[in-house]
Amino acid sequence: MTEDLALAGLIFLAATLYSSVGHAGASGYLAAMALVGLAPEAMRPAALALNILVATIATLRYARAGYFSWRTFLPFALASTPFAFVGGWIELPSSVYRPVVGGMLLIAAGELARSARKAPESTRDRHPPPLAAAAIGAAIGLLAGLTGTGGGIFLSPVLLLAGWTATRNASGVAAAFILCNSVAGLLGATVSWATLPEALPLWLATAAAGGLIGTQLGIRALPVFALRYALAAVLVIAAAKLVFW
Repeated sequence: MTEDLALAGLIFLAATLYSSVGHAGASGYLAAMALVGLAPEAMRPAALALNILVATIATLRYARAGYFSWRTFLPFALASTPFAFVGGWIELPSSVYRPVVGGMLLIAAGELARSARKAPESTRDRHPPPLAAAAIGAAIGLLAGLTGTGGGIFLSPVLLLAGWTATRNASGVAAAFILCNSVAGLLGATVSWATLPEALPLWLATAAAGGLIGTQLGIRALPVFALRYALAAVLVIAAAKLVFW
């Protein structure tokens, strides 16, 4: 019971931080589960369930607040989904791709932190070229399949560093992108529901609470520079999870 409550607290914190930037928290949940010693066979389905719940909350709330663009979202998402399946089938030594991807995320985190204090940005999207978006979406889908994430940790910095969307709009697009990839991941996974932890309903409740608070912070409370710092923190956590877990 003590471990269940401790993990619930960590899940709440992860959901709050990640959802404030439009992410669902898969990297944070998996790291927390590993930290408390949850059985490996239970980690993936539990993290997927948490991810889908928080991504759904984030998608609905950012879209309702006007921070979502179908024109930006569709080319990335349509190209990403099939390649996420391909990435899930490829078996590369973790010692090869994990440090490389972790390094990429750290570089992106540094760039986002460096840009955080720039002048206020425009709220209008500068939509990416469809072919470039499709190519990048395919690459992100492949990385998402390899790393077992929803792909938002790769999409958000691309959108922002390329100047294709404003910060809050990037959060809305990333949330929907993660939701699609997480559902696809759950459908493509062989899940034994008997392995799901008994405490999952508690964790879902705390994740939902964190998602509601985090999205409120992202949509209403936090200034743009704080959102960029928060996203940089999320990328650092994801990089640490890739390298050390």
